[in-house]
Amino acid sequence: MALTEREDIILQDLKMWESEMRSDEPTDFEAYYDRLIESLFTLLPESTQEEFFAKLDNWLFHLHSMIHESQFQADARNRILTNARVFDERIKDIQDLREMTIDRLTYIAEQQMARHRMYSLVQGGLSAANGGWVLAADLPAQMVINLRSIQLIGLSYGYDISTPYETTLSLKVFHAGTMPKRMQKYFWDDLMEDLEKPSDYFYEGEEMSNVFWLDQPIKQLMKVLAIYFFRKQMLKGVPIISLAIGSQANYRLTKNVTAFANQFYKYRYLRDKEGE
Repeated sequence: MALTEREDIILQDLKMWESEMRSDEPTDFEAYYDRLIESLFTLLPESTQEEFFAKLDNWLFHLHSMIHESQFQADARNRILTNARVFDERIKDIQDLREMTIDRLTYIAEQQMARHRMYSLVQGGLSAANGGWVLAADLPAQMVINLRSIQLIGLSYGYDISTPYETTLSLKVFHAGTMPKRMQKYFWDDLMEDLEKPSDYFYEGEEMSNVFWLDQPIKQLMKVLAIYFFRKQMLKGVPIISLAIGSQANYRLTKNVTAFANQFYKYRYLRDKEGE
């Protein structure tokens, strides 16, 4: 099916974004940092590395499933359908959304993006202000917020993540979105290859996490140290600097993840429509 003039313009914008992503090269410091992390982790026995990443992937799969099956997510799914019916009352299920225009789907997806960025902003501020176990739970909370946002962005473009293929694909989008921008082009290529696979393809024994994903836990540790360093800098009893560090760091992460996920699902929608 030929794309409309508007869809072709959006596709060209996506290709320009992809080209800019591919041109992003690491600085000398970033290249040294990447080599250092990789060399430190390779000091561990290979069996230990494999076991670590296998357990991490398994944990993320279970977390993804828990989010997907929660009532909170079911309510969000229904809200997406309700919003879609404002534009087209014939919408009955998630797959029907693919009959809508790209601008309307983008509008629905951007609602999810804005909502989850706000969740991250508030959650980061609360973690920094309260400290203790609330701060310790910050990384898991961020994973929940960002995994949930990717699921809902996928739903907004008409892709139901109930199947193993869609589940794995959304987890790969999560991994790619949380990677440093200089590395996202490699994960984008992997996602493009996955789009060539049939929808009933079953991933088995495929490792998704790798040593470079540890960039996020390292940044998390640095954020926690900064929060504790400035925790006594008060303004009317509020640790304003720590609060700013926590909220801005979490907001920036979710902004990057949701922007990447939106570009991926938008591109996928246009690709599928063009191939029909």
